[in-house]
Amino acid sequence: MKNKLFLYSLIILSFLSLSFAYFVEFVLGHEPCNLCKIERIPYIGAIILGSLIIFINKWEKTILILILLLFIFGTLTSIYHIGIEQGFFEESWLCDLGTNNEIQSTEELLKTLENTTVSCKEVTFRIFGLSLATFNAVLSFFISVIVLGILRKNEQN
Repeated sequence: MKNKLFLYSLIILSFLSLSFAYFVEFVLGHEPCNLCKIERIPYIGAIILGSLIIFINKWEKTILILILLLFIFGTLTSIYHIGIEQGFFEESWLCDLGTNNEIQSTEELLKTLENTTVSCKEVTFRIFGLSLATFNAVLSFFISVIVLGILRKNEQN
């Protein structure tokens, strides 16, 4: 495969991105919202699918298309997340805060408070004033463009 350097780079970049997200979550203590967790899917997929191309050296075009679709999904999800953070969109059922209107006792209330997820509106961690969703949108977009370029180049050859 002509694009092994790209695949190795993508696997390493995906691993580093996930490592940073887990560092922010588990070491720095910033709990991710549901959309943050969903935005990790393309990176996990890229590690698995990129490794698959390298090790079996088959279905290259199909797997690259899957990687492209994953990062397009990641880009759109991140843009939607940014829109929620900025107040352009309302939180969806994905961002459900886990509130329950049928609470009967104080024990049920305490259980509900323990299981409450982080709101997608709240940005708990920023770098240079930008949320991680913003960085993810840019990174996912650029990876999508690069994969699309590789697919087009392979079609021309």
